[in-house]
Amino acid sequence: MPWQDKTMNDAVALTPTAIAFRFSGHESFACRYAWLPKAYRAIAANPAIFFDEDLAMVELGIGKNMVRSLRFWVDVMGIASPDGLKCHALTEFGHSVLGPEGFDPFLEDERTLWLLHWNVSSRTSSALFAWHYMVGQWPYPEFTRSEALEAFKRQSTKLGHKHSEVTLAQHLDVFVHTYYTNKSGKIGVEDSLDGPLVDLNLLIPTGERKGEAGRWETVYSFRREAKPEITSRMFEYCVLDYWDRVSPDEKTLVLRSVASAPCSPGQVFKLAEEEVRSRLEDISQAGNRGFNYQPSAVQGLLTRQVGIRPTLADIYEEDLFHA
Repeated sequence: MPWQDKTMNDAVALTPTAIAFRFSGHESFACRYAWLPKAYRAIAANPAIFFDEDLAMVELGIGKNMVRSLRFWVDVMGIASPDGLKCHALTEFGHSVLGPEGFDPFLEDERTLWLLHWNVSSRTSSALFAWHYMVGQWPYPEFTRSEALEAFKRQSTKLGHKHSEVTLAQHLDVFVHTYYTNKSGKIGVEDSLDGPLVDLNLLIPTGERKGEAGRWETVYSFRREAKPEITSRMFEYCVLDYWDRVSPDEKTLVLRSVASAPCSPGQVFKLAEEEVRSRLEDISQAGNRGFNYQPSAVQGLLTRQVGIRPTLADIYEEDLFHA
């Protein structure tokens, strides 16, 4: 391919940012299906559970490294956050989705999975490097593990870090395994359960090619389709959430920001700019929504409507298959 050359990774440069990236904390485990509901119930019963690892191992039935990993995923997926007093405080999102009367306490609804993907991929505070980089800024249609790892090493150095190749490789592998799994051989029951975001089919293998070391590697690409399962209310919710994070004091936002900026809905959901434009127009025409969209031959403009925004209830009440 023409973009595959030795200058490739130099061309993939992170946008200058003050974000403090996280490269570890997951203990090399991708989040597993049963973990988040289990963690929600454990924190609801004992907010200090994750700060007593021995107790957490007994209560949750997982090993110490998995306890630490789950504590990490609870935070980055927006279920609970540490309160500074060796306790976790459950978030509104955690209560609304996973609570006893929640919208989806067992992660059975595809909308929940897209919201979890949004939570982890759109972070601008303590953002996960792999997600910010691969979801938010990787400019090529596909990648192999060695290509992405080489880019990780270059960008980590440019950001002033001195991470080992092992740390970067583990971080990359956790990212890939969050969205794609290729199991083989005999595995335990716990390991047989894919992570919840695998079901999104966002990352798909498209073939193999030989790397510089002479080994054949899987080629991955992101699924870039319209994705009607990301409903109109959900998209509106995420646009306003993104707006709050990057430009909370601005009354207007340009189309390009929503469609292609790092952590934006267009990038996180891997939607073409034309699809983003179409969604914004439909939302605006529906009336009484969180923003108005004014098309333009040069650059479309969103204008925020004060005091109007969809709730999680609005998202779950909407027809799943009609955007």
